[in-house]
Amino acid sequence: MDDKLGLPSYEAVAGSGTDTRRSRQRPRRSVRRSRAIRLLALACLGFIVLAQWYQLLRADNADPRLSLEKLNADLATCKKLQSKPKNPIGAGRDKNARYIDGGKPTLIKNATVWVGEPVKGTSDADARAGKGWEWIQADVLLEHGLIKEVKSGIALSSLPDDTVVFDAAGRQLTTGVIDMHSHAGVDSLPELVGNDDTNEMSADVTPWARSIDGITPFDKQIQTIKSGGVTTSLILPGSGNNIGGEAYLIKHAVGKPDGRQEVSATDMLADPDRNWRYMKMACGENAKRVYGRVGRRPYSRMGESYEFRHAFEQARDLNQKQDDWCAKAEDVGVENMDEYLPQEIFWETLGAALRGQVHVNVHCYTVPDLEAMVDHTNEFEFAVRAFHHAHQTYLVPEILNRTWGGRPPASALFADNMYYKAEAYIGSEFAGKILYDAGLTPVYVSDNPVLNAQHVLFEAAKAYHYGLPYHAALSGVTSAPAELLGMGERLGKVKAGFDADIVVWDSDPLSVGAAPVQVWIDGTAQFEDPFELEKPLVGPLVPNESLGEIVEEPTGFRNAIFTGVTRAYLSDDEVYESDEGFSVVIFEAEIACVGVCRFEIENASSNLKKVDLKNGWITRSFTGVAGTIGLNDIDAETSTDNGDNPVVFSRAVDGLALGSKKLHVAHKYGVTKAISAPTFSGGNTHHGTSVGFITSAETTLDKDAIFASDVAVHYTLDLNVRGVTSYSAAFGGLRQKLLVAATNDAPIVDPFSEAAYLKKVIDGEKVLALTIHSVEGIATALRIKSEIESLLKTSTTSPRIKLAIIGGAESHLAAKELAEASVGVILSPLQSTGARWDQRRVLTGAPLTNGTAVDILLEAGVLTAVGLEEDWQVRDLGFAAGIAYKNSNGQVSEKQALDLVSINAHKILGAELPAMEAKKHFIVTEGCPFEIDSRIKAVGSGRDEVALFV
Repeated sequence: MDDKLGLPSYEAVAGSGTDTRRSRQRPRRSVRRSRAIRLLALACLGFIVLAQWYQLLRADNADPRLSLEKLNADLATCKKLQSKPKNPIGAGRDKNARYIDGGKPTLIKNATVWVGEPVKGTSDADARAGKGWEWIQADVLLEHGLIKEVKSGIALSSLPDDTVVFDAAGRQLTTGVIDMHSHAGVDSLPELVGNDDTNEMSADVTPWARSIDGITPFDKQIQTIKSGGVTTSLILPGSGNNIGGEAYLIKHAVGKPDGRQEVSATDMLADPDRNWRYMKMACGENAKRVYGRVGRRPYSRMGESYEFRHAFEQARDLNQKQDDWCAKAEDVGVENMDEYLPQEIFWETLGAALRGQVHVNVHCYTVPDLEAMVDHTNEFEFAVRAFHHAHQTYLVPEILNRTWGGRPPASALFADNMYYKAEAYIGSEFAGKILYDAGLTPVYVSDNPVLNAQHVLFEAAKAYHYGLPYHAALSGVTSAPAELLGMGERLGKVKAGFDADIVVWDSDPLSVGAAPVQVWIDGTAQFEDPFELEKPLVGPLVPNESLGEIVEEPTGFRNAIFTGVTRAYLSDDEVYESDEGFSVVIFEAEIACVGVCRFEIENASSNLKKVDLKNGWITRSFTGVAGTIGLNDIDAETSTDNGDNPVVFSRAVDGLALGSKKLHVAHKYGVTKAISAPTFSGGNTHHGTSVGFITSAETTLDKDAIFASDVAVHYTLDLNVRGVTSYSAAFGGLRQKLLVAATNDAPIVDPFSEAAYLKKVIDGEKVLALTIHSVEGIATALRIKSEIESLLKTSTTSPRIKLAIIGGAESHLAAKELAEASVGVILSPLQSTGARWDQRRVLTGAPLTNGTAVDILLEAGVLTAVGLEEDWQVRDLGFAAGIAYKNSNGQVSEKQALDLVSINAHKILGAELPAMEAKKHFIVTEGCPFEIDSRIKAVGSGRDEVALFV
């Protein structure tokens, strides 16, 4: 080799006689170059051998640092990370994944079916305008957990012998209601500290939290909610955190009685395949209130935005690291990776949300919150499926349209629940209609147990009442939430191939008091022996398009004539009924004539306003009792509130503040009178003397603003008293005060003191009104009443103590005793949720129970009224009366139902009525005020003008 290269041999160099220094240097350099070449060759060969040896070791899993099996698993995870979920398809399945073998087919015959979509061929524009939506006459076949057929005349002979047949008798049939904002199972009722798993409060940002880990299948609300036709709910973590965690979609069927094989949250999953995931975030007040303090974030909305952006940044960085790892593994081979796929359970769900694999739902009320979140979506490129609560979305559709992804979020709303905190102060009952008109999607939710999800359908019904088209309102709790949840091909429509959640209703589902006759989940009937209310079989509502003609604010007038009136219920002596119609003349802002009224019409001034009505009604106006209206404007804002009185006995008249938004709304909806007491420890508690006042008065200086300075003497003896003392001490303290008032003959120096008012209770001049829910508390109050009355019988005069119960969730259990003692009850609210331990034995109504508390009380002869559990309910008192009337199985007349929300409260509390009350305090409606499609046309409130809505 050397010769060929032209280099002398080593030996020749060594024996030469030339200059040794020079001659030696050159041959030595030649030797080193040759050696270097050999070493390089050997190194290359060694590297090849080492690589082969390393590969053999890796193949034998001999490297203790990295597992080839795990690296391959990580590579498989890469495919999951880079995949985009698709909405699961219902068509083509032989059976539902939730189906349990052995279930029998069910044929529902003779139903009036709301399919949940317009007829084929309807354009998108026509469908949005309400065209093509129909009720059809059909039979519905349920088999293998699916809707198999929807058509007329399905022959029983063509079905298996074990087919169960249910005759709907023409009643309305819809898909099950879907509530996409609920805390059932994690915020269990009755409220107990041990059962509360709504919020993970260890930090503001907890994307790793999962509601499924806190769902209690035994939460009795799950069955109660189902009794309202709700078959599916999205169970969200609470809104205490900016990022609360992962949500899960469940069906309300638990255990063998409901057709299931086990009792578990996993078995309740609406989509066992988990095609889509869901996440809860929250903007605004809550996180600030929970975490905000000096030195701790978020203290402000600025801090909240940082919390969001920092969290998104961490998730985005993790996603980038994962994408880089996956790309490298694909490039060099997973076996050549020197680390595992980066994964952090803390950020996994949020990272998946940024990848579009999780439907994000955000609790967000106000314009600044909405705008900030929309900015976040564009900065970090993720979509928002719906803004929840969303009170101000109707004001800024353009902001929603800027949300990243090209799809504006829906607004998940209450119909008219507002004013409970600052961010709920700006809102409108017409929000649903306004959003829909702007091309956006309103859906209606419960936030259970904030609202009882059993009645979430009523939120949609009220949205229809406030102008949202009928089809959009009914879609707002069926097909629209199904689509938003990525389940639009499985839930929300009565179509072949869809999961078989079906409800047959006793009346139109958007009518007042509508209740299920039966509910099917996955083809299994959920109620073995349901109670069915006696209601006339009538067809679906004919949508009243005039409801969309919104008149937000009335005009004032003094003289008017209303024609086409068919009912007038003004006082016990003034009841007029005529299907042919008659007239009502208003002169100088009071009722001058009811009937033909020729003389009044002929002699009326030329500026007489004429209003023609279809099925007009004129009734007493309503009285809002047991709430905080007049003493509070924003529930959670102490600066707008009279304050709590856990120790000091006070007079409501001294803290009355009129001219508020709550009172303005009350007046608009026919609540012209109110009776409010100072609160004991927050809303729906009472301590002191109540005041009777006119809601339309601007200040307490207005003439006749106050019609009763001190109505009744109030104490709270429900669970709230435990914040101060024990039940036994509280009841004992009341007994002691009454004994002192009964036995102390010393003159009372202060006529406005607690002792002075208790003396009036003893003398029968004032009613003792006790806020109590539990039957045991009511029994103790009745016993104290009897004990004091027995003592008074020793005197020459023995007045009977006038007692009233406010709250009364369990009062039906003492109905007989209350009637015998002539004790009235103000149910607050009409239908209790049983939220707390002292309210747990409530009657939820059909199909679970035969009636509710109001039915039992009225049947026993107890004087009963309906109060305000929360002030926002001032809009709904007429509907509350309607529920009592329509669900009474014919035991309550129209007049009796109206009395529940008007005169009865005055009788129970001994409150005098305003002067000329029957003539000056009235409501004119087009349509029966019990019906969802009625409209208020005028309100008289004893002032110089009547409010006219035309």
